Amino acid sequence: MELQLKDFTHFLIVEKGLAQNTIISYERDLKSYIDFLLKVEKITNLQDVQRLQIVHFLGHLKEQGKSSKTLARHVASVRAFHQFLFREKVVDQDPSVHIDTPRLERTLPKVLNLKEVERLLDSPKSNDHYGLRDKAMLELLYATGIRVSELIGLNTGDAHLSMGFVRCIGKGNKERIIPLGKTATESIQKYLDEGRPQFVSKKHKDDALFLNHHGKRLTRQGFWKILKRLTAEAGIQKELTPHTLRHSFATHLLENGADLRAVQEMLGHADISTTQIYTHVTKTRLKDVYSQFHPRA
Repeated sequence: MELQLKDFTHFLIVEKGLAQNTIISYERDLKSYIDFLLKVEKITNLQDVQRLQIVHFLGHLKEQGKSSKTLARHVASVRAFHQFLFREKVVDQDPSVHIDTPRLERTLPKVLNLKEVERLLDSPKSNDHYGLRDKAMLELLYATGIRVSELIGLNTGDAHLSMGFVRCIGKGNKERIIPLGKTATESIQKYLDEGRPQFVSKKHKDDALFLNHHGKRLTRQGFWKILKRLTAEAGIQKELTPHTLRHSFATHLLENGADLRAVQEMLGHADISTTQIYTHVTKTRLKDVYSQFHPRA
């Protein structure tokens, strides 16, 4: 089974061209699936897998308290794996054909209001190279709405400051060109002039835009630690995720009359229905404002 999983991973990398984080997610889901087949169902050959075993696996995940979103992701991983095996004639049937995807609970993304965004963006102290870097990262995230994985994947040549845009590679290796505002441009320029040179290491030649204290490309975990610290320093009580600034970027654009298609393109959403969730957020906020301020509400 491990061999088939390696073949599937190779297919995702070479033929599908998926992002590294997506491939890691597939591998993690399928390793837990294969582990369940071996230890619980006592199945050692994928040819012997029936629909019932997949149902048992999903039930096992549900018993562990996994969310419907996690279950849906596992279903997608297992389905893609069995489709691959059937297509490559490793097995003569696809047991995942009639497996239903769990209905997702539609949860609205958490966003910051303008005052909270300003407090967060002003929290890095610009008196050292760490503060300059952190300020540039936050300003860039809020100015463009790019994902954290895209942020840390940026190289110095991707920020075209004189022309006012940043180039990033998103999901599926798709390139996006996103405008940069004046404030973000100035913060990045200051970081490049005064901050980044102090991170550069003689041992490691790294073209990454944002570096850590070793002079290497900043990681997702590294950024997450920085964000948690700055959130606390800004006195923000909301539970933030690395996606919070992305959600806030989209919501604030739509609140101020931006075109949904333009926001979709800037966010890099393949389907506009993904972007439409932010219109629900703005409607919810409008209701809150109405309830709070209308004399007859």
